[in-house]
Amino acid sequence: MNSTVVPTPAGPFTILASDAGAVRASGFTTDVGRLLPLVHPSLREEPRPRPDLGPVTAAVLSYLDGDLTALDEVPVEQRTGGPYLAHAWEVLREVKPGEPVTYTGFAELTGRPEAIRAAATACARNAVALFVPCHRVVGADGTLRGYRWGLDIKKWLLAHERTTNS
Repeated sequence: MNSTVVPTPAGPFTILASDAGAVRASGFTTDVGRLLPLVHPSLREEPRPRPDLGPVTAAVLSYLDGDLTALDEVPVEQRTGGPYLAHAWEVLREVKPGEPVTYTGFAELTGRPEAIRAAATACARNAVALFVPCHRVVGADGTLRGYRWGLDIKKWLLAHERTTNS
C-alpha cells in the first residue's frame, strides 16, 4: 500500500492507496498511523511513502483547482460488516458537489428513509474522505454536524464546492 501527502488550503491531506490505485483511506492529517486503523484488516498493508500517487494525486489537485468531479472515477476500496454501509458509500459518491443533502435526505437516497441513524453511521465510518464525500451531508436545519477531520475542514470543503459550482 502506498501513501502520499497532498497540501491543500484546508491542511495536509494524506492518501493510502493500493498498488492498483484504489484509495483505502484518506484524511486531513499527516499521521499515517491515524489512517491505517481505518483500513479494513483484510486490506491493510505496511504503507510505503511515495511523493505522488499518479492519477489519484492528480485527481485531488484537479478537485482543488475547481474540477469538482475529478474524484468521481477514482476507485475506492473499503469493506464493512454489512451491505448497507457499502451501498450507502456508493450513494454518497452520487451526491453532487455544491448540493449537500440532509441525513434524512441521504437515508432516502439509500432507499431506506427510516434508516437515518444508519446513514449517519455510514458517514462516521467512511474511511476515504473526499473520495466518498460524507462532508456533503448536513443536519436537517442545514447546520454542520460531525466530521472526522473537524467542522472547520467540512466548512471549507462545502464553501469550496459552493463557490466553484456557482
